[in-house]
Amino acid sequence: MAKKLVIKVTAGADAPERCSQAFTVAAVALASGVDVSLWLTGESAWFALPGRAAEFELPHAAPLPDLLDSLLTAGRVTLCTQCAARRDISEQDVIEGVRIAGAQVFVQEAMAEETQALVY
Repeated sequence: MAKKLVIKVTAGADAPERCSQAFTVAAVALASGVDVSLWLTGESAWFALPGRAAEFELPHAAPLPDLLDSLLTAGRVTLCTQCAARRDISEQDVIEGVRIAGAQVFVQEAMAEETQALVY
């Protein structure tokens, strides 16, 4: 089994099931002892802002704020540089613990030894 998991979530409220699946898989992997890095891209970029995860609703799904909190506590959460720029989100705007980084860092993480990458 891969010891590291990099998940890129491209969906937000526009595709709630896909979005929820990405966060759920990330949180379950983290709880299973896997080193997890979650990348917020596209419409999921909004979840890097305070309070935005609380606005997300999907019946029969774990609350997004809880999943995000677990990832911020024990994993890594990264907001895509270009996605942030397109939405006028700066480092001062994001939740504490969210970093902003670009494709070079994503590729570096995804290509690391014993790493599995998933895109939702």
